[in-house]
Amino acid sequence: MYQLLSGLSIIETSSFVASPTAGLYCAQFGAEVIRVDHKAGGLDYDRYLLTREGRSLSWENLNRAKKSVALDLQSAEGRELLVELVRKTGQMITNLPVNSFLAHDKIAAERPDLVSVRIMGWHDGRQAMDFTVNAASGYPLMTGPEEWDPATAPPVNQILPAWDFITGAYCAFAMLAGLRHRDATGQGSELRVPLGDVAIGTAFNAGAAAEMLYRGADRERIGNAIWGAFGRDFLSRDGKRFMVAALTAKQWNALLDAFEVRGEVAALETRLGVDLSAGDHERFQNRHALFDLFQAAAARFDYADLAARMTKAGATFERYRTMHEMTTDPELVTSNPLFGPSPANPSGFEYPATRSFANIPDREVGDPQAAPYLGEHSEEVLAERLGLSSGQIATLIDRGVVATSDKDRT
Repeated sequence: MYQLLSGLSIIETSSFVASPTAGLYCAQFGAEVIRVDHKAGGLDYDRYLLTREGRSLSWENLNRAKKSVALDLQSAEGRELLVELVRKTGQMITNLPVNSFLAHDKIAAERPDLVSVRIMGWHDGRQAMDFTVNAASGYPLMTGPEEWDPATAPPVNQILPAWDFITGAYCAFAMLAGLRHRDATGQGSELRVPLGDVAIGTAFNAGAAAEMLYRGADRERIGNAIWGAFGRDFLSRDGKRFMVAALTAKQWNALLDAFEVRGEVAALETRLGVDLSAGDHERFQNRHALFDLFQAAAARFDYADLAARMTKAGATFERYRTMHEMTTDPELVTSNPLFGPSPANPSGFEYPATRSFANIPDREVGDPQAAPYLGEHSEEVLAERLGLSSGQIATLIDRGVVATSDKDRT
């Protein structure tokens, strides 16, 4: 936690992954992010996996360091309270539809400098989620074993909702861009970010889409090989699988030294009539012969020995781990300053929690903060932001318009 955004308050009304991620990243830099949900919880409140106590670990981690307000968003009065919170605050992140009760134009009529970031499905208003836009992107049909028949091979979906997380990060950036513009001009902005455009646009930014247009066809599947360079997974003598990558001359030479294959590679160059030190193109074009050569060399070493050799040579590599192995790895987690002590999580389960991904060497980073209980800050926010008295808030609670902390729910 850093306080670079202290003094900034953002109202977040969202669900699932992309929108909460945008608020999370702002909160990790010190912004006061007030998440407002329906009093029974948003659509992601019970997102799998649930603990034995019925708490969502996904919700808990995407909402760290935020405040929570719970309102009856199915009622006109609850919706008006949310709209008034946005008016008073002046900044909003949401994935509600463009023409919902949180429509930018309606709120901006009374708060013209409003900055809102709205996550959409597709640019034309159609619904979408990570796994459906991924289907449209083409990537699942580029993934899989090289020997699969292109005409009959199935798609291979990624299990990480990467487009959601990229969209969330982009939306945090979009919010700060809108705020900078307002600081310079006094003008508000509505920034609409379609999830589908993030996926399709990323394919173009990566040059992959241009490549397909240039080819006039699709790229072939290449298994676990790195496209356009030398890299793949290999298996050591003791059965450990690891990934290597050589995108530079230094990385290539380090692998030659670590695997002790300079002589074999020189013989291969003579046989093929190529210079494999010349760059990525020659190594990629002749990858199958190189893969066979490097796999034969890997089979001569136990992984610990080979890892030590690659480290000494300056190679780029990493051993494959299960995610459970990753969570207890000293280098990756338990001794990594990214992680701080477990806060008092709503789930009651203690585990490492992340600080901001960015590290500022000359500033002290605070410990991770807990996610709120649903409705934990309803009374505080309504009093501070809207100036409601304790009596007024009590009446709203009695009438079911406002809900308080669900800490003791059963």
